[in-house]
Amino acid sequence: MITCPSCMRAQAPALVCAGCGAPLGANLDLFAAMNLPRRLTIDAAAMERAYHDLSRRIHPDRFAAAPAAVRDASMRATALLTRAYRSLRDPISRGRYWLELHGRKLGENNQQVPAELAAMVFETQERLEELRDSRTPENLAAARTRQTEAARVLADAKAELARNFAAWDGAGEDADEERRKARFTNLKAILSKIAYLTTLERDIFRELETARAA
Repeated sequence: MITCPSCMRAQAPALVCAGCGAPLGANLDLFAAMNLPRRLTIDAAAMERAYHDLSRRIHPDRFAAAPAAVRDASMRATALLTRAYRSLRDPISRGRYWLELHGRKLGENNQQVPAELAAMVFETQERLEELRDSRTPENLAAARTRQTEAARVLADAKAELARNFAAWDGAGEDADEERRKARFTNLKAILSKIAYLTTLERDIFRELETARAA
């Protein structure tokens, strides 16, 4: 339970007081902060509306003349809501947060190339090295081909992420630990793949930009 710093009503933790509407400054998970169910598939438009509505209700400007405890709660609630919105609106950061929420945080420095990407990465690195050595039309075309391929594989990985989200949401309160482990393993693998592909796509773009500027 938490006590509202404005009306002193005791209640379950939430972003705003159920009685007077003042910010509570409670420590909530990001889904609860946005008043969303714990589901990985989110209606982006509905979340956008919820964010702007909640932002107006707890904004510090509304409580500038309130007691210090209420002002502090407003600041903490606003910071939490901003973090929740930024984390949950993007599917990739949402997936990473889902792992964190379940005590399975994805490593920040996972540099190992996913096995299924190894051949493509090796081929891309060769093409980029050739482009650095000689900016011929043929080498530029080869690099652009690798850029297109990386973008296609990245799009496939994002579609795979959406399917993983649907599997989590469809499982409901599935108590089968083996199936849960499989979904976690799959989610980690997809997020690692997306992270590596995003970096690879960025590296190709930079090399092409450098070649065009030369």
